[in-house]
Amino acid sequence: MIIDMHTHIFPDKISKDVVEKLSRTSRTPAFTDGTLGGLKNSMDTAQINFSVILPVATNTKQVEKINSSAAALNEKFFGDGIISFGCIHPDFTNYREELSRIKNYGLKGIKIHPVYQDTNLDDAKFLRIMYRAAELDLIVVTHAGLDIGFPGVVRCSPQMAKKVIDEVGEFKFILAHMGGWKSWSDVLKVLAGTKIYIDTSFSTGKIIPRRDFHWAEEDLKLLDAAQFMEFIKIFGAARILFGTDSPWTAAGNSIQFIENLPISSVDKNKILGLNAKKLLEI
Repeated sequence: MIIDMHTHIFPDKISKDVVEKLSRTSRTPAFTDGTLGGLKNSMDTAQINFSVILPVATNTKQVEKINSSAAALNEKFFGDGIISFGCIHPDFTNYREELSRIKNYGLKGIKIHPVYQDTNLDDAKFLRIMYRAAELDLIVVTHAGLDIGFPGVVRCSPQMAKKVIDEVGEFKFILAHMGGWKSWSDVLKVLAGTKIYIDTSFSTGKIIPRRDFHWAEEDLKLLDAAQFMEFIKIFGAARILFGTDSPWTAAGNSIQFIENLPISSVDKNKILGLNAKKLLEI
């Protein structure tokens, strides 16, 4: 079983414009058209059984609508392997009630994005959300580390994540992009010994650049196999979740990276799907 724990889609009527805008900002190509249909086609090609969609609310007005749409999406497409999480915004005042509504809808968790939401992860506004999510046994997925579209901006450092863990205690907490994109040495030092989950999204191999932008070769490097093995040593295979960040990486390449690692087939299967299956309770 392969479960992709980190994907994104956009409404059909705006997906083309949104994907092109994000592609130019990040200077990387998209590997699907950003629609639900494009994601499903990619899943079929790569033989992915389930994909978890992670919506992000960039303002408070979007929150309720996105969560209602996520619940409707799950009801209609779970049989096709589609699982959508909900969302929350740090400035959303009725966060307690909305998180309860998310739980009652049967959504498994929420996605937050400190950079897009212009709030540090360890800010009190996020801490209160995570306390409530922990009470409700909801999974919390956060963007972690740098964001390719916002050079130099870090609103979820390993140090901030450690503060959250120390404040909130143990809960179902996933730090995307191997715990902190381009902050990987600090992830290994600061978060060792915690019970976080990390996902592999947009963190392995090399960035594939758009042809109409120049990249320095050094900037294209992500984690290689030897570096990835350090994460397995520190966190264990049972804490690593496969993710593609679709539409921003080629699913087949991401799967092949895991398949090529010098680890047992048992550990490969854990990373590619069994860990997520247990966490999602499916």
